[in-house]
Amino acid sequence: MRQEKVTMCLIIMLSVSLGCGSAIVKAAASGSTEVPRIDSVVPLEKQPYENDADTIWYDDFNHGPKKYGEESGDLDSTQAFGNTGKSMHCLYEKGSQGKGNRKVFFGDCPTGGGSVVRKGEKFDEIYFRLYVKHQHGWTGGQPAKLARATSMVTSGWAQAMIAHVWGGGGDAITLDPATGVDGGTIVTQKYNDFERLKWLGNKPISNYPISATSESGYWVPLECRVKLNTPGKSDGINQLWIDGRLECERNNLNFRGSYDKHGINAVFLESYWNRGSPVTQSRWYDNFIVSTKPIGPVVCPANPVLVKTPYYGPGELAEWEVQLAGDFDGKDVVFKSNILKASEKVTVENSAGTFTGSLAGADKLADGKTYYARVRQKGTTGQWSDWSRWHQGFVASAADTAVKKK
Repeated sequence: MRQEKVTMCLIIMLSVSLGCGSAIVKAAASGSTEVPRIDSVVPLEKQPYENDADTIWYDDFNHGPKKYGEESGDLDSTQAFGNTGKSMHCLYEKGSQGKGNRKVFFGDCPTGGGSVVRKGEKFDEIYFRLYVKHQHGWTGGQPAKLARATSMVTSGWAQAMIAHVWGGGGDAITLDPATGVDGGTIVTQKYNDFERLKWLGNKPISNYPISATSESGYWVPLECRVKLNTPGKSDGINQLWIDGRLECERNNLNFRGSYDKHGINAVFLESYWNRGSPVTQSRWYDNFIVSTKPIGPVVCPANPVLVKTPYYGPGELAEWEVQLAGDFDGKDVVFKSNILKASEKVTVENSAGTFTGSLAGADKLADGKTYYARVRQKGTTGQWSDWSRWHQGFVASAADTAVKKK
């Protein structure tokens, strides 16, 4: 018993010294088994978005450096969606505002020089998607800046509109759209001209607490839609999906008044934390896409490989199990794994479990269908965790495409 207490104290001391946050400390102190997540799903080597005519920009950070208009921060080979490759690293030293950004310019953007892609085209509606992972034990809430889409109208970076994906207070994020137009006239004179921007509303915020310690340590997909208003009308739209669920929505927006010379022509990935990080910690971005059409989650083989988050709790991992459903509510559970040992990944196939529900008797998932996972685990002390919520949606594909080996 004394040895167990000493070990527990060492875990708590190490967690605090590494800046891992309250989740590890709480799990160690309470002796509870942390509810796991599916960290990621191994995607097809070649995603259909990469060469799609609707895709403006695609970067999985694995196939050579892309030419961004501006960038800072390293790529990290220790963290990547699908458990292989690289991701964009946002590093937050204690007390700092963070390091890491990527700026992509496209279409009719008047700045960016030779880095502008799809040059000369005009885009009045875009979608952009990225996967976000906060270091396990993340603490301090949501950094202020995450991403934005904007319409640049001068070489000096004056903006007709901005669709911000920003911290909403606490652990949530929100949409915070703004316009730099009055009637048909651009009133902004520089980048982030806050004195001249008109804010269009930042409520309600997301229900999903993406920066909560309890939601740290696994990849979460975000997708944002930005649709400019018809010139002279207030019918613009801004929407945000988190993990496949619509979390924030702004309708009837007047993004640009009657101005129509420029469309949406830049998307930025950001890390800036106004008040600074309370500890040294990291978050990562992966699978970044800008498109003219809805994007959705990654595409995987019809017998996908699921990767579970590492075990946190008393003792060591003893066993775990996972289920898949064709809906967020688990009304149609289509796969139930066997009780799994040791390895924290599993291939969805008959040797690892049973296809059930609408896929009873099948040997693979249905082509083109989106599936969601839930998972639980048990430590060597014999305590099962609760089931996770349904999460980590992916699209199954029957395409005969090479898959990255683990």
